[in-house]
Amino acid sequence: MTPKKKLAVVGAGMVAHRLVEALVERGADEDWDIEVFGDETRPPYDRVALTSFFSDRDPEDLLLGDGGLWRRPGVRLYRGSIVSRIDREARQVHARGTTFDYDQLVLATGSYATVPPVEGSDLPGTFVYRTVDDVAELRAWVIDREAALGRRVSGVVVGGGLLGLGAAGALTALGADTTVVEFADWLMPLQVDRAGGAALRRIIEQMGVTVRTSTATSKLRAGRDGKIARMQFADGERVRADVVVFATGVRPRDELAREAGLELADRGGVVADEGCRTSDESIYAIGEVAHVAGRLWGLVGPGYTMAEVVADRLLGGTAAFRGADLSTKLKLLGVDVASFGDAFASAIGSLEVVYADPTAGVYKKLVMSDDAKTLLGGMLVGDASAYTNLRPMLGRTLGSDPTGWLLPEGIEAPSGSGLPDEANVCSCNGVSAGAIRCAVTEQGCTDLAGVKACTRAGTSCGSCVALVKKLVDTQLSEAGIEVSTALCEHFAFTRAQLFDIVRVSQISTFTELVKQHGSGRGCDICRPVAASILSTLGKGHVLDGENAALQDTNDHVMANLQKDGTYSVVPRIPGGEVTPAGLIAIGQVASDFGLYTKITGGQRIDLFGARIEQLPEIWRRLVRAGFESGHAYGKSLRTVKSCVGQSWCRYGVQDSTSLAIDLELRYRGLRSPHKIKLGVSGCARECAEARSKDVGVIATDNGWNMYVGGNGGFTPRHAQLFAEDLSTNELVRAIDRFLMYYIRTADRLQRTAPWLESIEGGIDAVRAVVLDDSLGIGADLDAAVAEHVDSYKDEWAATLADDRKLERFASFVNAPQTPDPDLVYVQERGQRRPADEAERAVLIAGSHLPVREKEVGHV
Repeated sequence: MTPKKKLAVVGAGMVAHRLVEALVERGADEDWDIEVFGDETRPPYDRVALTSFFSDRDPEDLLLGDGGLWRRPGVRLYRGSIVSRIDREARQVHARGTTFDYDQLVLATGSYATVPPVEGSDLPGTFVYRTVDDVAELRAWVIDREAALGRRVSGVVVGGGLLGLGAAGALTALGADTTVVEFADWLMPLQVDRAGGAALRRIIEQMGVTVRTSTATSKLRAGRDGKIARMQFADGERVRADVVVFATGVRPRDELAREAGLELADRGGVVADEGCRTSDESIYAIGEVAHVAGRLWGLVGPGYTMAEVVADRLLGGTAAFRGADLSTKLKLLGVDVASFGDAFASAIGSLEVVYADPTAGVYKKLVMSDDAKTLLGGMLVGDASAYTNLRPMLGRTLGSDPTGWLLPEGIEAPSGSGLPDEANVCSCNGVSAGAIRCAVTEQGCTDLAGVKACTRAGTSCGSCVALVKKLVDTQLSEAGIEVSTALCEHFAFTRAQLFDIVRVSQISTFTELVKQHGSGRGCDICRPVAASILSTLGKGHVLDGENAALQDTNDHVMANLQKDGTYSVVPRIPGGEVTPAGLIAIGQVASDFGLYTKITGGQRIDLFGARIEQLPEIWRRLVRAGFESGHAYGKSLRTVKSCVGQSWCRYGVQDSTSLAIDLELRYRGLRSPHKIKLGVSGCARECAEARSKDVGVIATDNGWNMYVGGNGGFTPRHAQLFAEDLSTNELVRAIDRFLMYYIRTADRLQRTAPWLESIEGGIDAVRAVVLDDSLGIGADLDAAVAEHVDSYKDEWAATLADDRKLERFASFVNAPQTPDPDLVYVQERGQRRPADEAERAVLIAGSHLPVREKEVGHV
């Protein structure tokens, strides 16, 4: 047998992971022994998603791919192993106190965060923002300093680029008062222009983050305890700084290459040819350490392309790296920012088409050829929803009116069939529209999951998934393969069709529905859908008879299930308005039952940690105090957020609070395909964030402007203007019809934004139905809402009056009121939270928890 060759990979980041993955996919582990050396103690993880670590996400969730990759024969990962030297003559790497032979070596050492030569930059309390360990240390420092100082920590981030704004988001998530200091004249100067930077600054400052541009840091000073305490700028001004994060850029980690005598670029980085081969024929360089095609590449997408090139070369191929897509789309501090192509209009004769809405915090720019037809690049700040469709059109003709791509109403985006085969759909993995079509027509992929597995499109950042699905569906249709719109295997109808069947036939139970129009016994898709439809049409309480068996976990007990098996309780607080007596009642319930309390983004109070057997008594007391179910557990109206409007605010022009309360009481309990959120702002300053809601209302001097189709989530959407200067009566009727038309026609789990896109004719067609009654169903929609309002009953109040319904709220069948002994909590910031796995293990071992005065105990 031919002995296996040895491949050494120095570095265990995202690009190294892709290289090993690509080699294994090609079967290279049968001919190569692959040894990977990483200086971090963790397997490769998603460095792009570091900020999510501050949202209580487990670092293990960031790990890339299948952990089984590192357990395959012929593949070995050495964690916490620093390579100290490369011996090119002996073809050996020195690590872990020993030597490892190699036939070929790949440098994937990445980059390191730079720290400017500022006096005091090494004081305790100064950090960089690069690895999980960096952010873990930063998090621990902020928590400890807050406890020691007895106030909110003041944090300063030096650098207003991608890294800096990510770090600012992390500090903000930790509750610090955050300041961003940028030497340039505007934020993100490498991605957006001055106007885009100004728009980004305006949005970020509205979030409470202080921004200082055109500012240089001169020195850092310690307090009496020797820890960082203040920052001084070049102009002599000082600010308090309890923690400082340097995010001023990165440099390639090319020390090993330098010591080994490899050729380096003038400004750092290992020089490599189009095959990513260095000046040593047995050594390759990929990722941020590689200087290929005349430059360093600081994005993961080009690094992945280099990894694929090297994998091909190691197996005898001739793949070449000739550049990569530098398009970026990120969410920084909750703000969408995207740039692509020639975003700064550097091409001679190029034209700029700009749309800016300072009130909404939106800036969009397209760079066009001199005839205003061909797209050369663009940047999007605040609303990057057009990015998915625009980026593949680089170098293509947009049409006669490029402004249509920027305006909120927009023109129809190109369909999947409109993209040329060479259009790059997934920049992270370099997948073209042609490759996706080929996966359908030649490789037999018949659904999105299959295409993703086959091509890797949509498996990294996920921003292209919607476009990939559109391409797949279009290609299936063109190939004569029916694209099924059936709800599931038990019903050959869409959700909208099923809704009409129930409405017209007056079917009142799932048994009748499946007997007359379906097959089998149903599943976890169709049963909750049927439950929602039956509830919307007033076919009994959600826990009546067989209705209870249709519900998912949350609706089943009318509370939201939490990670430790307890539930949260959310009483309705219409418009965010609550009396002192109401606050006292909620506080007393929380105190008596030991519940964790938090103000929600929808102006309510969430009570966490309720055991299932406690729910009835908690609600009995809340109902007695005048509260009712907030339906936080259901696909229904959640909240109607409002500002104080003209009642208190000197800028308010209408009574937004009263309107919000009226709307919430009108639509409470209205079941729908997905959750619904509304917002009402009393003036154009938009404090209620109405334009991020499914229905947003903004006061004008003449009445109300109505916006529709906004939502947060993985793909945030900005609401579009639907009607202007409506009277209150006109507004309420328009919202009635809009919501009921959505409820009747939307697909399962479809928010209002994608629903508007899916309707033939888009928002204009819906506007005609709602305002002009183009389908002649206006009176029917009005009557449906009126019936809902007249028949509304609080679900929890009804449950408390029914002993049979209360029987389901039991911890154990044979011991209904016995607390679950597996519930373990930790005291933190004066409240209890669920213990994590490490804390539970300490408790189970019978010892005390040796961290920051936390106290662990059973329920």
